[in-house]
Amino acid sequence: MKNVLLPTDFSENSWNAIKYAIHFFNTTECGFYLLHVSNLNNFIPQDDTLTLDTYYLENTYTKPIKLKLRSFMKRISMLKPNKNKHKFFVLTETGFFIDSIRKIIKEKQIEVIVMGTKGASGLSEIILGTNTADVITKVKCTTLAVPENAEFVPPKEVAFPSDLNLTYNLDILQPLLDLVKHSKAFLRILHINKNKEHLEEELNQNITLLKDYFIGIKSSFHYLTNRKVENAVQCFVESRDIDLICMVAKNLNYFQQIFFHSRVEKISYHTDKPLLVLHEKN
Repeated sequence: MKNVLLPTDFSENSWNAIKYAIHFFNTTECGFYLLHVSNLNNFIPQDDTLTLDTYYLENTYTKPIKLKLRSFMKRISMLKPNKNKHKFFVLTETGFFIDSIRKIIKEKQIEVIVMGTKGASGLSEIILGTNTADVITKVKCTTLAVPENAEFVPPKEVAFPSDLNLTYNLDILQPLLDLVKHSKAFLRILHINKNKEHLEEELNQNITLLKDYFIGIKSSFHYLTNRKVENAVQCFVESRDIDLICMVAKNLNYFQQIFFHSRVEKISYHTDKPLLVLHEKN
């Protein structure tokens, strides 16, 4: 059974990610862990003379959270998930968000985190929300980031942007291999060169390694030249009608250019294209 973590803040954005996850893993035997983390700061009295009262905490924070989780579980049941393959569990944590996520991953042996991302409202804001960005960069667990406007479609075209510097064990790509096998998707391996230079011998060797790893999978290699990585990815995603983008967290330079330093108006595809981020296991 695959254990999937679904963090929620009860927003419609997080609800959309939950819906996406249920459809995404529709035929996979899964244990879904619905988690809400209450910020530790909410429980710290502003006045040093005050102390935390258990009854007050229970009625002010704990009960409303449990009611909201129960409401989300009712909404989940209305989606008619796969009763033979899906089991759902409700979790609450009080603490700091990333610490809580790490704790649950270890305790429940989580394999995948599915989280929502909310489109920024200002032109200078980053693409990914703070919590999602923190999980992707600070938690070593495969993460599926689902934009608020994403609607589930079985992935038929999957883009894999890579800098081709394989500083990781290829086993990290197993979730991507499983995905394209299961969905019978076409894998598009994409490399963007900024300076119109020929590929070095080592990078050519790495292309061969990737092709060997994905042997038997419908795949193709694409080599683009553009000074701005995010623009090249944007063009590629639109022209190929990509359904999902996959990246390795260790390709941090690529990753940051595309999702952390780019402005919203320049990356329209991330308003509806999910992002699968792969991590090496601890």
